Amino acid sequence: MFDSLSTRLQGIFDRLGGRGRLTEENIQEALREVRVALLEADVNFKVVKSFIERVRVKAAGNDVLTSLTPGQQVVKVVHDELVELLGGSGHRLAMAPHPPTIVMLMGLQGSGKTTTAAKLARMYAKQGLHPMLAAADIYRPAAIDQLRTLGAQLNVPVVGDASMKPLEICRQAREEAAARGLTPLILDTAGRLHIDAEMLDELKRIRAEIRPHHVLLVVDAMTGQDAVTVAEKFNADVGLDAVVLTKMDGDARGGAALSVRQVTGRPIAFVGVGEKTDALEPFHPDRLASRILGMGDVLSLVEKAQEVVDQKQAEEMMQKLREDAFTLDDFRTQLGQLRKMGPLDQILGMLPFGKMLKGADKELGGEQADLARFDAIILSMTPDERRHPDVINGSRRQRIARGSGAQVQDVNRLLKQYAQLRKMMKQFKGMEGKVGRLPKLPGFPTLRG
Repeated sequence: MFDSLSTRLQGIFDRLGGRGRLTEENIQEALREVRVALLEADVNFKVVKSFIERVRVKAAGNDVLTSLTPGQQVVKVVHDELVELLGGSGHRLAMAPHPPTIVMLMGLQGSGKTTTAAKLARMYAKQGLHPMLAAADIYRPAAIDQLRTLGAQLNVPVVGDASMKPLEICRQAREEAAARGLTPLILDTAGRLHIDAEMLDELKRIRAEIRPHHVLLVVDAMTGQDAVTVAEKFNADVGLDAVVLTKMDGDARGGAALSVRQVTGRPIAFVGVGEKTDALEPFHPDRLASRILGMGDVLSLVEKAQEVVDQKQAEEMMQKLREDAFTLDDFRTQLGQLRKMGPLDQILGMLPFGKMLKGADKELGGEQADLARFDAIILSMTPDERRHPDVINGSRRQRIARGSGAQVQDVNRLLKQYAQLRKMMKQFKGMEGKVGRLPKLPGFPTLRG
């Protein structure tokens, strides 16, 4: 979502960093460009004005102008102000001392509210909790059926019937969750195509009687400044604790994410980054600010790796690499784990300056762009070929290509990448013997000699 803004800002700061010495005029010129970039990203103009002024005051100080790396100091100032603009330390939903913790979702139709309810349930279930869903949207056709289907997929109970009123559904769900000891209870309330008095009155009544611990507004990040306007109206009329931004994996300019906290005074709690029920992430202002400025987001990358990497399997894989017993079956397993981590452009975006690699598919041979094809190629091989790739001659490569629907060049790229990985790991192992054991990252095994 922030690719365009990120590219613009990185270009501005690269030019600024290329100057040996900075003056107030240099900084003013750069900030004018930053201002235009933010406005083009659909950031609220009042937010842009106050943001630029705060950065100008700090960047023009003696600590920056007289430092050895003034360009880097300006980037640090912008980073810190971006973090503050996005909400500082972030917002987390605390659990109530006595179950159920009630989380009320509200928003307009089409914002992804029902899907977000299921995503939240899945997230809490993974944390060892036992959530329940309340289908209180009786107006949108098939809304209750949709939530029941998602609940069945997640093995999460769903309360709600089209013959009941929304407040009755929420009341029954609260009583049932308390009786069964289930928490949190997630209320999927009704939305409209636009904000109207009837919807707001219903939400007020639910909030007044059910007394939810957390009220979250779900807004579509693709709608830009309209999302901020919607958030302002809901906050003024019903009151909300935090915002969930959906469709953050889209190609919108991202202005809503950079504006909503400053305009409404309410933080962003979660962001939706896809359609599947696992595509919901806690919002980290510092990590997003780093991504926007091209500094990467290694912590999120490690967390994604921890979710898909089996520790025991990783240790076994490292043992095979040490013993030079790493086969194409093992390589396929690694490719599968990489695919589970998400789209490659998102993974590259988490690496420091990884966005520069996004357009480099041709230089990289294109192999990163089609992991599914590599999977098909390996499956088209015989067990003996997977264990001993050296036996794969020209005629075998043609047979494998035909069997997998690929080209011989694709088979050659796969075998070349596999050989390079084995060679790299041998060098890695030899280097460790000279420098000692390498530091261990969470989710990854330590390579020992």
